[in-house]
Amino acid sequence: MSEDSGKKLTMVTCSAPVNIAVIKYCEYCIFLKTTTTVACSRSFQEDRIWLNGKEEDITQPRLQSCLREIRRLARKRRSDGEADVDTAGLSHKVHICSVNNFPTAAGLASSAAGYACLVYTLSRVMGVEGELSEVSRQGSGSACRSMYGGFVQWIMGQQGDGKDSLAQQVEPETHWPELRVLVLVVSAERKPVGSTSGMQTSVETSSLLKHRADSVVPARMKEMIEAVHKRDFTAFAELTMKDSNQFHATCLDTYPPIFYLNDVSRRVINLVHRYNHHYRETKVAYTFDAGPNAVIYTLQQNVEEFVQVVKHLFPPETNGGQFLKGVPVAPTTLSEELKQAIGMEPMVKGISYIISTKAGPGPRVVEDPSEHLLGSDGLPKESA
Repeated sequence: MSEDSGKKLTMVTCSAPVNIAVIKYCEYCIFLKTTTTVACSRSFQEDRIWLNGKEEDITQPRLQSCLREIRRLARKRRSDGEADVDTAGLSHKVHICSVNNFPTAAGLASSAAGYACLVYTLSRVMGVEGELSEVSRQGSGSACRSMYGGFVQWIMGQQGDGKDSLAQQVEPETHWPELRVLVLVVSAERKPVGSTSGMQTSVETSSLLKHRADSVVPARMKEMIEAVHKRDFTAFAELTMKDSNQFHATCLDTYPPIFYLNDVSRRVINLVHRYNHHYRETKVAYTFDAGPNAVIYTLQQNVEEFVQVVKHLFPPETNGGQFLKGVPVAPTTLSEELKQAIGMEPMVKGISYIISTKAGPGPRVVEDPSEHLLGSDGLPKESA
């Protein structure tokens, strides 16, 4: 936390990870992240927020719910007589600036990372401690899973007020160091149907969703947690793909149907199955959240070859810009036997770029003041 004594401005910057579903309600947090700076000052006239350099509507209901709850918890700590509470943020307005190092609202859980980071940063500014899962869920249901790193499950709970619906870490980010993630960005555009509104429609109209929630997910959760504990990639991968397929089946079972996947997404699914069939073992797995972008899981020893396969089928020279981002991957050569086994023609401009990453930690305070997204005037250092 830094403080500008001249303007009495208190500022904190934090980061929080993206979480990608392997089973709905069981997630894997990766090194894609949201970074958020919150500043509060008596000189601020109103609460304001900027996302990726553009000012957004601060009155958005879910955002307001998070702000109100953090302020309520801070007031409660003060009324309880806890001496270490910083009371400045209780009467002062806040400025919030947030950036993602991945596409926003494109089916990569940006709202989960965003609200987890917002709640965590606000809590640091206002001296709120303890379990924050419930608060973050007021912004985005899956945000509670970004409050921890590594493998996380969302315990749905039984209470009507949702207070026992919390995230719980299954294993830390250090548990499975060989596991790698490749995000194949098919489209960075904002998806036409939001995750929350899509799920509401599915709950109202899909009989498959009820069967899935009641009969399928509980058993798969147990199997997935066991696979993670044992670092059993075959079981982990097959469960992940089956669950992704069923999630998108519920989208088709929704009325009217929801189409998150596109032709490129289906081409990636076909590629993964052909690749695994060639080796007669499950070397890679796909999952898709509420969007067309593929998240590929594999082990370290397969990364170089599979990235080269993607480059072969989705030629990067036709896309422009940096095709591979994140953790570096060395180039390799594909055998003619593998190319023939896959048997798919290259597709121009199918994949925009690949993000190479791995398991990441939960929310963290960024200690370096130079990393603040807001300047000493409380305004973004960079704007759209």
